[in-house]
Amino acid sequence: MSSETQTQSATELTVDVGPVAHGGHCVARHEGRVVFVRHGIPGEKVRVRLTESGPDAKFWRGDVVEVLAASPDRVEHFWDLADSVRSWSHRHPPVGGAELGHISLERQRSLKGEVLAEQLRRLAGVERPITVEAVGEPGTPAAAGLAWRTRAGFAVTPAGKLGMHAHRSDTILPVGEMPLAADAINALRLWDIDLQGIERIEVAAPANGSRPLVLLVPAAGTRAKRLSAVLAQLPEDVSVASFDPVKGEVLRLRGRTYVQESAAGHDYRVTGDGFWQIHRDAPDTLVGAVTGFLHDGGFLDAGAAVADLYAGAGLFTAPLADAVGVTGSVLSVEGSPGTSRDARKNLHDASQVEIVQGRVERVLREKARTFDAVLLDPPRAGAGKTVVNQLVEAAPRAVAYVSCDPASFARDVGYFQQSGWELNGLRAFDLYPHTHHMETVALLTPRG
Repeated sequence: MSSETQTQSATELTVDVGPVAHGGHCVARHEGRVVFVRHGIPGEKVRVRLTESGPDAKFWRGDVVEVLAASPDRVEHFWDLADSVRSWSHRHPPVGGAELGHISLERQRSLKGEVLAEQLRRLAGVERPITVEAVGEPGTPAAAGLAWRTRAGFAVTPAGKLGMHAHRSDTILPVGEMPLAADAINALRLWDIDLQGIERIEVAAPANGSRPLVLLVPAAGTRAKRLSAVLAQLPEDVSVASFDPVKGEVLRLRGRTYVQESAAGHDYRVTGDGFWQIHRDAPDTLVGAVTGFLHDGGFLDAGAAVADLYAGAGLFTAPLADAVGVTGSVLSVEGSPGTSRDARKNLHDASQVEIVQGRVERVLREKARTFDAVLLDPPRAGAGKTVVNQLVEAAPRAVAYVSCDPASFARDVGYFQQSGWELNGLRAFDLYPHTHHMETVALLTPRG
């Protein structure tokens, strides 16, 4: 039953907000039942509107609609449309993507540290204090947690207006700004465009100021004439492409089908549907953390053999190749054919780099070899037990693990520890301010 069809008395509860949990919510209890509360802060007393409930459900979910006793860490939300209290006062849920915007940045980071510490304790048996580091030059919007996204995805309302989804909902709300997005994305003013016939829009605006790309995902049956009408409304200095999710093809409509990114002294071509870190400062931050761990540990000297797994377009591959030199070797493995093609273009002049497209577990099985160090940057689901076991068997001297999910990361750390490895270094970065997400870089080595 949706919240819209339930009665007011059935959908609203008063609860005391308990500890933070993984996933962007806090834990509360009502008559012995767990309620996962979004938009609260531990220690607050709030009124919650249930968004998912039922007599047989193991737990309920709800949004804060009124703060009865506020935390000293509560601040005014910077974005009305993502503010739960304001949104529900207008009889609609908030958009997702800024679920911690009501909390001071310092407290956001401490809560994220608590989440990571709890996941490591529970899934890996690791007791470790966590400091989540701020990212961004002081005095810049990024340091204040705004204008950091160089990539943003949007839905489209039935009326053809730019929109975003509410959390865990099919509801699409029209948007007239995106405060977390880079200025170059907001400057496109996509909310002024008639987007009928378009199902989804992805926008990339590189931090280096190079040409942005608008990627249109047409709805089924959209005619070329409708695409042309959308194209005509976009600024002429912006590249535009369409994406066919069934065929996985990116088709050029104007300009280029890729963007030009820069990081760690290298330039990278990244196709419209290819992966790139979304925070403007993330690429340099993560490269610095990875190479710092490996250099300081003596695992990345000239002549070393290194693997870059889930390598994407080569963000880490290029600086790793610099470090090992022409006498060393870097194996780059990426599952996406398009992104792997990008890597080939980006690293065509690096003779010490071998680029292989395919699933990591298959490549490791078919190309058994030894490494001095391995860079592991899997998707949100993590590497998993099979890949971890394969790496343990390959017996590198060190693994640098980059993760965007505390739960899958902690689980994989547990797998490494069960095989006689240990967590030797860990840094966490607030690369997604005002959201519950974070990025970690870890150094794992064989015990003893």
